[in-house]
Order: sequence, then structure tokens, then C-alpha cells
Amino acid sequence: MQARSALFDLYGDYLRPRGGRAPVAALVRLLAPLGIAAPAVRTAVSRMVRQGWLHPLRLSSGPGYLLTPKATRRLDDSSARIYRTGRLAWDGKFDLLVIEAPTARAERQRLAATLGFLGYGSIDGGTWVAPRPSDEVEHLLDDAGIGFERFTAGHSGGLPGAAALVRRAWNLPELAAAYERFVRDARQLVEHPPADDEAAYLARFTLVHRWRTFLFRDPQLPPVLLPDRWPGTTAAGFFDHHATRLRPPADRFVDRCLDNAQRPPVPA
Repeated sequence: MQARSALFDLYGDYLRPRGGRAPVAALVRLLAPLGIAAPAVRTAVSRMVRQGWLHPLRLSSGPGYLLTPKATRRLDDSSARIYRTGRLAWDGKFDLLVIEAPTARAERQRLAATLGFLGYGSIDGGTWVAPRPSDEVEHLLDDAGIGFERFTAGHSGGLPGAAALVRRAWNLPELAAAYERFVRDARQLVEHPPADDEAAYLARFTLVHRWRTFLFRDPQLPPVLLPDRWPGTTAAGFFDHHATRLRPPADRFVDRCLDNAQRPPVPA
């Protein structure tokens, strides 16, 4: 687990509901159970400040970091998709992007990951499609200096044609297998009662982190475009059950770490 990715999870899942801020000491303590050392936390925080995700501030307990408005919007959107609380209706149309793909491989990979996160699948190297338009995508492409054209399109083949387009843009058998693998592997993570609050926090953090990877792979297609008995539905129910079950002890651990970071040091 990378420190930067873990910080996004920490802020989105635990610190956003608590005001979106925390002292550095608490960040270090909260990522320690994941095996992430203090220098890695500080390096990742500095990088997130440069990228506009965090803003430094002075708290009563010392230096800390606050979510920027950009980060808050991204994390709120991610939370709605992680817990699938949003009503993702489909009007029968697709958002279509025709872009000038970057020539450098690393830039293409970075762009593909970001477009995947925003819900777009690739039909070919320069054509991307999503079941719903993203509010962020034009800003993203403009900032990257990537030329593009954008269309709203139905499908002349009706529902069968739309389903065929989905199969071109997303590898549904591979995605289905990933959901089944998630449930199989996660059972080993959550099947035993945690020994204490820290163990519950670690189990839940790992569970959410693994589930979060589906944000980059699954645009949450409408059921009419998915195969029958879609494994993603079963996986979402599994995730919701165990994330909810582990939430109270995990929250206690987080609150304890935040409280301890606020207390002044005991004189020697």
C-alpha cells in the first residue's frame, strides 16, 4: 500500500467526516498499523500539497493538513461510489470523447487511469465512452493540454447495440472475475473477530483500500447493460456488510489517535 494512496483513503473515509484536517502526528500514528513509516507519510503529504490536494495549517497541537476544496469534491464523489449511495440513473445515452492521445507512454497510462476513475472506457486509443458525463473531464483534459471533442450519443442498435458497445469498452468477464476474487480474498481478512480496535481499523482500512480499486475499473454500469447475476452486486453487499460491522471499533481507534495527538507532551 502506497503512502499517498493510503492518505487519500484515510482522509476520505475517516478525516473528511471529522472536518477534513489532522495534525501530522495523528497521520503518522494512523498509517503506522499499515506498515507505512513516518518519513514516507511526510513525503506523501508534501507531494499532495504540491498537487493541490492538501493545505498546510497550524493546529493547536502543531502542524497539520487540511483538505483543499478540490480534494473534498473528489473524495465526496469517491465516497458515494465506494458505498454506492448515489443514484446512478442512465438515460440511454453515452458521453463520447475523441482525444489526441499523448505520445509518451507514461502520459498515456496516467491519462487512462484518470479517465478510468472518471468512468470512461476505451474503445480505441483515442475514443473513450462513459454511461454518464463527468463534470471533471473537460477541466482535466484542458489542464493536460490534450485536444478533444465531446459528443452525447445514443446507439442505433438499441439496447443490444448499447450492450455491445459496453463489451468493447470494458472487459466484463475480467471485471466479474475480479469481483469474485475480491470476495474470496477478503473473507480471510474479515472472517475472524478483531482482537482490538486497532485490529478492526487495520482490517477495515485494508478492506476499503482493496474495494477502492474498483473505482478505476468499474463505471457502475446500469443493470440493463450487465450480464445476469452480476458478481459486482454480490461483492457490494459483502463489502457494505463488513465495512459497516467494523466501523464502530475502527472509529474508536481513529478518535483515540486524534485525541492523543491533541494532548500536550508530558513533562519529563
